Amino acid sequence: MNLANRRYIISGIIVFFGIIFTVRLFSLQVSSDHWKAKAAELTEERVLIYPSRGLIYDREGELLVANRAIYDLMAVPRKVQPFDTVAFSQLLKMDIHDLEDALNKAKKYSRYKASVIRKQIDPEDFARIAEQLHKYPGFYGQARTVRSYRRGVGAHVLGDYAEAGPSDIQKYPYYQSGDYIGKGGVERTYEEDLRGRKGMRYVLVDVRNNVQESLSEGRFDTSAVQGADLTLTLDADLQAYAEKLMQNKLGSVVAIEPATGEILSLVSSPTFDPNLLVGGKRGTNYKALQQDSLKPLYNRAIQGQYRPGSIFKMVQSLIALQSEAISPATRIPCNRGIIGCHGSHSYDDLKGAIIHSCNPYFHQVMKRMVEPGKNSSRFEDAHAGLDNWNQRIRRFGFGTNLNTDIPNVKTGNVPDAAYYDAIYGEKRWAYSTIYSLSIGEGELLINPLQMANLAAIIANRGWYMPPHVIQSIGTDGKPLAFRQPQFTGVDPEHFEVVVNAMQKVVEQTGGTARRARIEGVEVCGKTGTVQNDPLPDHSVFIAFAPKDDPKIAVSVYVEYSGYGGTWAAPIASLLIEKYLNDSIADPSKEQRILEAEFRGI
Repeated sequence: MNLANRRYIISGIIVFFGIIFTVRLFSLQVSSDHWKAKAAELTEERVLIYPSRGLIYDREGELLVANRAIYDLMAVPRKVQPFDTVAFSQLLKMDIHDLEDALNKAKKYSRYKASVIRKQIDPEDFARIAEQLHKYPGFYGQARTVRSYRRGVGAHVLGDYAEAGPSDIQKYPYYQSGDYIGKGGVERTYEEDLRGRKGMRYVLVDVRNNVQESLSEGRFDTSAVQGADLTLTLDADLQAYAEKLMQNKLGSVVAIEPATGEILSLVSSPTFDPNLLVGGKRGTNYKALQQDSLKPLYNRAIQGQYRPGSIFKMVQSLIALQSEAISPATRIPCNRGIIGCHGSHSYDDLKGAIIHSCNPYFHQVMKRMVEPGKNSSRFEDAHAGLDNWNQRIRRFGFGTNLNTDIPNVKTGNVPDAAYYDAIYGEKRWAYSTIYSLSIGEGELLINPLQMANLAAIIANRGWYMPPHVIQSIGTDGKPLAFRQPQFTGVDPEHFEVVVNAMQKVVEQTGGTARRARIEGVEVCGKTGTVQNDPLPDHSVFIAFAPKDDPKIAVSVYVEYSGYGGTWAAPIASLLIEKYLNDSIADPSKEQRILEAEFRGI
């Protein structure tokens, strides 16, 4: 083979392999979607843009919850140069071992991506740190926002806002590490409305994760959408006043607007300043609150399950009237041989029995409903009678969460026949076993929200709107699911005797709630003194006002304080007076409550 032919062969081989290489390169870079996507993965990065969280206002438009800036100290490990860890930890006011641990975790995560070294630094502290950061290459601050509580009231209603935990991230794909989420109260219930929508910025990065430019000049970027603002049903002034009255006491206050079911005030005492659970000291403060023996994190207004005591006699009266077990004129001897009582009455009709809170009267009223004599066996009679009673009671919202928008409401306990069968054996009990239910004692349990709702039911003469704390969502007024009235099945005419008696409880000489009187306002109320042997009894009171045009319904529960008329009743009247008149006529009445202390045993 001559030299010319050999040159042609070699040239042909080179051209052949060049064509193969070009075709393959075209296939990888142009024709193959897989490799195009792979290339994009290696060169594109998404940068999240966090939205501003929705604000929260009270019913009068006062701003209750805003956002404020905080800073996270970030570090990119590959850029961090040797530095004096002792001096830096002192600058950060951070334990040196915690600093070293944070840096080691950052290195394990990625040497090229930023990690958080210290979270939620207040602006004042960060300003001091920022002045020195030039000495520490690789560290920088990243602005975030946290909640700011303007009045510091309503902690249990508002809830808190904190970093999403592993369970949150696993349950809700929307969240990732470092995101924040509502943890309780309206922050949790209305999280999807408040959080808004994240934005996204697409950038091109080099192999060292340095941003080079926006992808396609930002055509694929999306803007963050601010969260919707909430308007609460709470009256901030009334909420603050109720919290003030309940200082140094264990218990709760709930106030509802009867016609709408809007919650005007909801207090669990002791409460706490929600600002304690914001910023870098959240963990320390949360632990202190959690370890407090008085349980300030515990929401007694919705989670406390108590015996209702004598206020339950209102419900017994109403369902007995509807079932024709009694009439308003029915008189029953005050036989203190079957159950204890107090006062000088002896043979009341229904109105008198409510005014005097006659235990023997309501013992017999419930017996007529539960053991009416329809079966030859008193055990079978009581079994069927109690289930019928249970169904009537539950229509008042007892034993339910009232379909409220407040999370974690305990439903209480309204015993039925199966409940006692499990304790005593099937049909081996009768009314004589369970009669303490008749006066709101025994195994019957309700929460203070249900108590206030009972006052609203009586104020409305037989119906209620599910109690709720949200009035509107966003500027468009998102429709709410609280517009359907719930009826108790008791006719309106049966409420008149109960309402008139409740007015006498407050206004009549010798009434058990004389301390609840308000000059010029017709208040209707009922006291309860809940047995708590061997400890002091609990003081309970429900009320609404004005009588014929009710604007507010209230329940007050003060633990370990004794008679309902002594403490719970005057607290309720002060709240009613404050709400209706915006002033207090008798400062000494207010001062007496402010000076009282009941902190348990």
